[in-house]
Amino acid sequence: MSTEAPNSAVDPAVIETLARGADEILKREELEARLRLGRPLRIKAGFDPTAPDLHIGHTVLLNKMRQFQDLGHQVIFLIGDFTGMIGDPTGKNVTRKPLTREDVLANAETYAEQVFKVLDRDRTEVRFNSEWFGRMSAADMIRLAGQHTVARMLERDDFAKRYAAQQSIAIHEFLYPLVQGYDSVALKADVELGGTDQKFNLLMGRGLQEHHGQPPQIVLTMPLLEGLDGVNKMSKSLGNYIGIAEPAIDIVNKTMKIGDALMWRWIDLLSFEISIAEAARLKADIEGGQLNPRDVKLRLARELAARFHDAAAAETAIAGWHAAVTGQGDTSLLPLQEVTVPAEGIRIAALFTAAGITASNGEASRKLKERAVKVDGQVVEDPTTTFAPGFEGVLQVGKRNFARVRLIAG
Repeated sequence: MSTEAPNSAVDPAVIETLARGADEILKREELEARLRLGRPLRIKAGFDPTAPDLHIGHTVLLNKMRQFQDLGHQVIFLIGDFTGMIGDPTGKNVTRKPLTREDVLANAETYAEQVFKVLDRDRTEVRFNSEWFGRMSAADMIRLAGQHTVARMLERDDFAKRYAAQQSIAIHEFLYPLVQGYDSVALKADVELGGTDQKFNLLMGRGLQEHHGQPPQIVLTMPLLEGLDGVNKMSKSLGNYIGIAEPAIDIVNKTMKIGDALMWRWIDLLSFEISIAEAARLKADIEGGQLNPRDVKLRLARELAARFHDAAAAETAIAGWHAAVTGQGDTSLLPLQEVTVPAEGIRIAALFTAAGITASNGEASRKLKERAVKVDGQVVEDPTTTFAPGFEGVLQVGKRNFARVRLIAG
């Protein structure tokens, strides 16, 4: 165990910053004691490279890592190239297909490029857990597996549900929490960050560290960010996400579509510029009728677009959004989307669907009847209106769905 002794008090503002948005800190008193040691703490978060692109839901953890960095601590961005080949069973009701080594490495390379949109490259240690697991023998892995029981594994909610439902659980899935936990031993982590759905695995790290004579890590869990629908966890499979590599205008447009209640949740988990105290003041001003929630949402959209692109791109995107929504400004600032149409042209309902503005021709037709469809700022009601290849303009439904398109013959 560590013999380090505390040597200073902890500024309450530091604890407030680190606790912001957190679902749980296990154990908070241990975090405060570790901070009083006066040395940089080792902050670990693991990411399995299961897909090549990150969305802003992933950045909830990255933001917390950046806060630790800004306070002078050492951040370890752990790419689970070994665990990715096992397949994380968290939240799954079936055995997840493991990734190939080629998939893992390709996705890991893309991850490393994207995380530095949030993290400070010079203060980030990027590690791969194949560094230590690649050297482990079969005997080593058996010894690791011997440090936990099947009964303890079945305490994990998703395993328990699958077992009760007589759904298969592969033996290798039991290894995943152990492997993730051993990462903390290999890295001598002081703190591990993870989503609320990772709590079992994070606690596994504490137990394994104690077994190996290390001070057990503090576990800090962050909530799972709700997606654009305000209900489900942000997910590419649900289509309710904002990718951090998306164009700035898409980041702005999608952010402006979220509900007002969700806006505060996003500010709490995603914003560096709006403090907790300021958010409370802004909310009071909105409730008092002194401020339009749209203005706060625009501020958040500008911050996110600037973070994942730059300030100039964010301002251009905001200007383009204003031009499309208010009809004032230069709509040429909007990105141009090419839409392939028949040589004889395409009717308006089909065009809006092809451009991705409406989900179906039926929805587009309903919007036409509601006088909610505009082309270049002008309301269109005639369902027989046809557009030929070569047309270029701004299509819009309501105030929030729009696209600048150019039609090309297919």
